[in-house]
Amino acid sequence: MAISISLQCLGLVILAAILLQTITVAISFIYFNKVLNTMKESFSRSSVSCLINANLHSGLEESTAEDRKRSPCSQVTQQLHYHIEKTMAGRFQKEISSAMRNKLTGVRPALSPGVPLPKVAAHVTGVVSPTDSPVEEGSRSSRGYLGQRIRAWEGQRGLSFLQNMELRGGELLVPTAGLYYIYAQTYFRLPSTEESEGEAKEETGLTREEEGAELVQYIYRKMSSYTGPILLMKSFRSACWPRGQEPGLFSLHQAGTAYLQPADRLFITVSNASAMEMDGRASYFGAFLVG
Repeated sequence: MAISISLQCLGLVILAAILLQTITVAISFIYFNKVLNTMKESFSRSSVSCLINANLHSGLEESTAEDRKRSPCSQVTQQLHYHIEKTMAGRFQKEISSAMRNKLTGVRPALSPGVPLPKVAAHVTGVVSPTDSPVEEGSRSSRGYLGQRIRAWEGQRGLSFLQNMELRGGELLVPTAGLYYIYAQTYFRLPSTEESEGEAKEETGLTREEEGAELVQYIYRKMSSYTGPILLMKSFRSACWPRGQEPGLFSLHQAGTAYLQPADRLFITVSNASAMEMDGRASYFGAFLVG
């Protein structure tokens, strides 16, 4: 009987010890979890304070400048400020360099992604007018340009077209400022020596073979703010008058880019305009906006 009571007492003691240990572990877990949360909040506030250069404790206000310089918070803040300043300075320098380069070269800034360029283009072809001469005569001093200006261009029919550009008196009118690609081709048919021998000798005293032919093509730009036309491009070749009965066929082609302003005009002049063939597939010029 005494042994049974002793076993019961021992069991109660063991059960009480286990219960006490469980309660102790639970209390410890709750306590340490609370401590960790408190430390986490304190660290978060400290990080924010480092960024805004604020002191969490009043004792820091009395610390010396040297102590603040050596503090981890101050070092982190200085490193962060250094990286921010370096990044902003690099970006600012890049934007300034790009802006100055565009200003000096006259390059039009690129449009934002998704914004299409204006559709500005023209291709005009040669056409023989039954009433008017295809070229404009006059002295160089009164015209201000070399060669003879071609007036007979077709802008509506056949292979020609005008898209947001106008054709006035043989000139293409530029509607929008920007970088344009400009091109031109002129086609010449030189008569054979037998056909023109007498005419050439009567005019110059030389035969066609001795005289030769200089074929030149010019592309001019006319600005509203400038009195005379500006030569943009020229192309030339020396051609010999063909022998025999067959005529000589020659063509001049040139192309390039130029930054144009609204109301600028483009026109073509040539030498030996009387020998020019105004075939729309061989003589043409045009321009289109590229940037």
